Amino acid sequence: MTLDRRALLGAGLALPFAGAAAQAVWTRPAGLAPDASIPLWPDGHIAPPSGLIEQVVQRSDDPQASDRALQGIARPRLDIFRPARPNGAAVILAPGGGYRLIVIDKEGYELARWLKDRGVTVYVLFHRLPGEGWANGSDVPLADAQRAVRLVRGRAGIDGIDPARVAFGGFSAGGHVAASLLTRFDARVYAPADAADALSARPDALAAVYPVVSMDPAIAHAGSREKLIGTNPDAAREALHSPERNVRPDQPPLWLLHAEDDSVVKVENSLRLHAATRAVGAPVEAHVFERGGHGFGLMRTAGLPVAIWPELLWNWLGSRGIA
Repeated sequence: MTLDRRALLGAGLALPFAGAAAQAVWTRPAGLAPDASIPLWPDGHIAPPSGLIEQVVQRSDDPQASDRALQGIARPRLDIFRPARPNGAAVILAPGGGYRLIVIDKEGYELARWLKDRGVTVYVLFHRLPGEGWANGSDVPLADAQRAVRLVRGRAGIDGIDPARVAFGGFSAGGHVAASLLTRFDARVYAPADAADALSARPDALAAVYPVVSMDPAIAHAGSREKLIGTNPDAAREALHSPERNVRPDQPPLWLLHAEDDSVVKVENSLRLHAATRAVGAPVEAHVFERGGHGFGLMRTAGLPVAIWPELLWNWLGSRGIA
């Protein structure tokens, strides 16, 4: 089911966050709504493509297991989840969606609530999508990720966080956003907008969960590759957008999670990034499980060893001085 924002407002349905996707057939669990939503860019800094209409797609028929996704993102933003007792840590989440859309619930709001309950201030990133007509479309996800880190650091006093304890996590295609930020956090992919852009875009730690990484056709997620770099990219373009080929010793500490039976994004994506990171001497921890498939998030791990992954991530964040 696909609904645009105008139709949802006309039907009198509640918006789950300002100016964005609206509720359809799902009753939101208590505490899952964000506490605030802020634009990523100042007014006028980016110009949306003509005719871009924001829509929410409900991909689940189960009212107890919503799986909403957003497309047509004309206003990139951060949805903020504020804990009752902030511990100073901040985590920015980039959900997946194959660069066609961005998942809202299972890789965004649900994990945000899980972290919020542990004292972390969480920012769910709804970045621009490369195939929706933006100028320099291949760079807009990275530009929005860099901007998100800088903006969060610039809001440290407002949100009660430590600007030296900002982590970034991505899932699937959002994992490619994360991995690109890992290796290209200081690439000049946009013109500065305000004082926040003088701050570092390097996260203090970075996690990638069943991530799209390589643009090598042998292991790439074909849909993400086509949306990001087109069907016939030259070798230089393919290499630039393959983070495993751009690793560097000064990249943030990296945490990887993947299942070997992932039939959507091959586990070789994580294995290559792990090997390349080790080769340059940068810190990395990887967890590879036999079973789990793709897109399991928090909800689709019942009865499997991979169900422990949030605790593994939490312990790692603590070991890196974030949580």
